[in-house]
Amino acid sequence: MREKKPKNCRLNQVGGQAVLEGVMMKAGTRTATACRLPSGTITVVPDEFISVRKKHKILNIPIVRGVINFVEMLILSMKTLTASAEVAASEEDDAPSKSAFAAVSVVATVLGVLLAVALFLFLPKVAVSGIERLFNVSLGIWGAVIEGFIKIAFFLLYLILVSLMPDIRRTFEYHGAEHKSIACYEAGDELTPENAKKHTRFHPRCGTSFLFVMLALGIVIGVLLRIFLPESVIGNHLLYTGIRLLVLPLVVGVGFEYIMFAGKHDNVVTKIFSAPGLWFQRITTREPDESQLEVAITALMYAHIDAFPDFDRDAVTYRPKEKAEKEAAEAPEEAQTETTATPAEADEPASETEPAEAAEPKSDETL
Repeated sequence: MREKKPKNCRLNQVGGQAVLEGVMMKAGTRTATACRLPSGTITVVPDEFISVRKKHKILNIPIVRGVINFVEMLILSMKTLTASAEVAASEEDDAPSKSAFAAVSVVATVLGVLLAVALFLFLPKVAVSGIERLFNVSLGIWGAVIEGFIKIAFFLLYLILVSLMPDIRRTFEYHGAEHKSIACYEAGDELTPENAKKHTRFHPRCGTSFLFVMLALGIVIGVLLRIFLPESVIGNHLLYTGIRLLVLPLVVGVGFEYIMFAGKHDNVVTKIFSAPGLWFQRITTREPDESQLEVAITALMYAHIDAFPDFDRDAVTYRPKEKAEKEAAEAPEEAQTETTATPAEADEPASETEPAEAAEPKSDETL
């Protein structure tokens, strides 16, 4: 009987994110975006994502690697969201083209950045200045503290409001499926929907926790800026916002180092500092059903094939609609094969295969 690998051997090997009607998983340089189609089948978009840090080792130094990882994960996130949208559209005759998806993604990204700057950098500072003028007082370093709590309040309100949207709520369920599947794998349990359902949907390495850590670190940075910057600079909202943007990479880098540390260590200190971020995950994750867990497990096993060598990747390989039609027209009829698998076919390897002994080099993506 094969002996279970120690839990700590599996930590940080797999990361992922929820997408439209599915989950993306990343293990090493491999990614797999698994989606549930309206027909009920599971289909996977395989890809490769090689970090620039593998090419230039100097970028692996602490703090810097966090900034690089943050930018790369934003790029990967947009790429996988677009891929999942294309999968959903592949079964619709009047679906928008790939170029349309790309255009919408670019516009959404620009608007998202502008909204983030307004909500979390500019407006909180304006609000604090308004309080100071209203009560004719100078809050000093307490102004930075109040500014930080306003940002957290904005973040919480934003999450609550978007969670009321049915489509976002369903995406949050897939987010829970992603966490549960990874937790099941990291615990060394057999990767099945039944086993994954027993595990927690909260993870200390989640992107939600990372954002909360950044907000908390922002309070510290704000206090330091209030101490060292002259009042004339602090009173200039645009200049002050620009300075906050300049120090943002430092906040991202430090936040990344903490999240990775918390993901590898389970002790009283990390539990205390991780608690607020885990609490926020009660909003950004929802309890998934076994069908959604099945999708997440398919993505995990496909991406982390070294740990699941018996998993039949060919059974769930997805090809874009136009490519499939072109190949079908060119290939002999007897050589044409199906490229999607039913849920039962996709899940079968998960119930029979135990993880391989050889571990993938550890990955440091947030979830």
